Amino acid sequence: MTPYFTLGGAQACARPGPVSAAIFLLFAASHACAADGPADAQQNALPEVTVSSSGLDLGVSDMTTPISVMEGNELVRRREATLGETLDGEPGMTSSHFGAGASRPVIRGMDGPRVKVLSDGSEIQDASTVSPDHAVTSEPLLASQIEVLRGPSALLYGAGAIGGVVNVLDRRVPTSIPQKGYEGSAEARIGSGADEKAGAISLTGGSGNIAMHVEAAGRDANDYGVGSGWSGGPRVPGSFNRTSGGSVGLSWIGSRGFLGFAVTQQNARYGLPGHNHDIEDCHPHGDHLHCGGHGHDEEDGHDHDHDHSGSPADVPVVDMRSNRLDVRGELRDPFAGFSALRLRAGLTDYRHDEIEDGAVGTTFKNKAYDLRVEAQHEAVAGVRGLIGLQTSRRRFSAMGEEAYVQPTVTERTGLFMLEEYRVGDWRWEGALRHDWQIARAEDSAVERSHHGTSLSLGTSWRFQPGYAAGLTLTRASRAPTAEELYARGLHMATATWELGNPDLRSEVSNNIDLSLRKTAGDTTFDVTAYRNRVKGYIYGQTLDEQDGLQLLQYSQRDATFTGLEAKVRQKLNTALTATVFGDVVRARLASGENLPRMAPARLGVRLDARWQAWDASAEWVQVAAQNRVAEFESRTPGYGMLHLGLAYNGGQGTAHEWQVYLKARNLTNRLAYSATSFIKDAAPLMGRNIVLGIRVAF
Repeated sequence: MTPYFTLGGAQACARPGPVSAAIFLLFAASHACAADGPADAQQNALPEVTVSSSGLDLGVSDMTTPISVMEGNELVRRREATLGETLDGEPGMTSSHFGAGASRPVIRGMDGPRVKVLSDGSEIQDASTVSPDHAVTSEPLLASQIEVLRGPSALLYGAGAIGGVVNVLDRRVPTSIPQKGYEGSAEARIGSGADEKAGAISLTGGSGNIAMHVEAAGRDANDYGVGSGWSGGPRVPGSFNRTSGGSVGLSWIGSRGFLGFAVTQQNARYGLPGHNHDIEDCHPHGDHLHCGGHGHDEEDGHDHDHDHSGSPADVPVVDMRSNRLDVRGELRDPFAGFSALRLRAGLTDYRHDEIEDGAVGTTFKNKAYDLRVEAQHEAVAGVRGLIGLQTSRRRFSAMGEEAYVQPTVTERTGLFMLEEYRVGDWRWEGALRHDWQIARAEDSAVERSHHGTSLSLGTSWRFQPGYAAGLTLTRASRAPTAEELYARGLHMATATWELGNPDLRSEVSNNIDLSLRKTAGDTTFDVTAYRNRVKGYIYGQTLDEQDGLQLLQYSQRDATFTGLEAKVRQKLNTALTATVFGDVVRARLASGENLPRMAPARLGVRLDARWQAWDASAEWVQVAAQNRVAEFESRTPGYGMLHLGLAYNGGQGTAHEWQVYLKARNLTNRLAYSATSFIKDAAPLMGRNIVLGIRVAF
């Protein structure tokens, strides 16, 4: 969880010195301005944020289901090395922690292909959906806003996104000419947990109808330290992470829209902790594993807490490079009856080598394109909305020792529409989508086709000023991925022998969301309950385990996900706010068995303060033990973590704003494990980490 939440409108009566502010701000703020009196409800209302990925440029309060938006100073201080770690801690969200280099978002217990990651509305075409040890090619340091979307609007980006959509907004393709001819930002930070050094710079300039954008970012982090008491030592071997990348974009901008492109390259070199040489000669015999002369010595107890810490020489390294071309455009009032026409297209050439003992063992390649066109129509009988087309083609291959998936080509096409209607205090929203998919295994000429129709209906009722209730019903169809259909082979990074199933059908999700929000006044809250029944849920079922290796068969059974997410914020006075937050998800098969790698329940409390140019926070997060585990899965102990933060905001209201921030995560150096990780025992979570950063906007 991140310890930061910036409050607006706070005034202070006295000016503290830097030292006293750093130590006593949280406590002094509760008395600093007691004489000011309470603000009115309008002043206390949470600021409205436009949700770009909603399709209709809606505000957060208009959404029928929960939406998380990170921007501005909050995003600056929340950003971590990976997208998953950046979002980890928002109610309902965790990450698929895999050391320091790879981490995807997990939403409501779902990850992989069920969570789509977008770059300003265009799907990111990397290899992260194939396996959790593959990095997401999105750099948080260069993000201007991150949105997490669920509900009817999520169908705009693919029916398979039954977990949700993460949209990372960036400035790669300029959409306007800077007022003063240029604008930009620069940031640098250092962290103690992994001896991290990171920085980013972004610059946009333009004149007349032409604008150009240039950006770059880099990170150099060594093996990170873990909490005290880990048997593997003070640091996780092979958890280093070195990344670099940049982008150049150019746009033509007119009075009715823009058209532009950007060329982006991202590089990463990171370790894969938990490598176990003992499994290299293992192979399946039917639904059992055979590993040399080993037998099933531990069948009765299922005690599989093996030591996978290894040594630095044993750790494989991922060497990744991704080249991407983005084309983006928008034309306002293109023709009669339509208010906007939007284009998003991407061409990706992705490759990473997995290197062991100085030699390339396996090479993964992903060459893909995606195209998305949508037209927003004007209101007809009070109904406004959009219609669109989305198509993509992906050729994925793995060559070498761990080529557990034969080369495949996946083609997808989808037609979609989203409509809204407002009457009085009610807002109604509906979405309809139909998708076609063809997945071919090139080596065996096996082809599987799937299609499905998805629909969603939601409503938001503002029954009282500052209050809103939401209800959403969604039926979504997800076609199986090529990996789920055709995998067959040893995957060393996750210590699994994977068996695909070419007979898998599309899974069908039936979800209900019920939410209650209060967005104005001294007390605000957002509470959501949901239940998701998935017919033919596709998951990796572990059939057997030997020497830390699991025989994983992609299977299909009915499953149910039930959960609760909540956040309550109480303004104590003009400078101090308290927040209580938490989430829980219960996922099991229709037979009553637990699904693997589910996040445990969490509960946290946070104090946030703002005094003149100072921000400060203190947060405690308690994570429950995960004892509801699948067969062959070990339990995960619970833990509590303390996070502190302090920031000074300079140059406010001027053309050159700057910020210095300090944050301490896991201040007590608690040893903790991630229940959602394949390698939780080999790579515990990071221990104490103190980060110092500075950011300048100009």
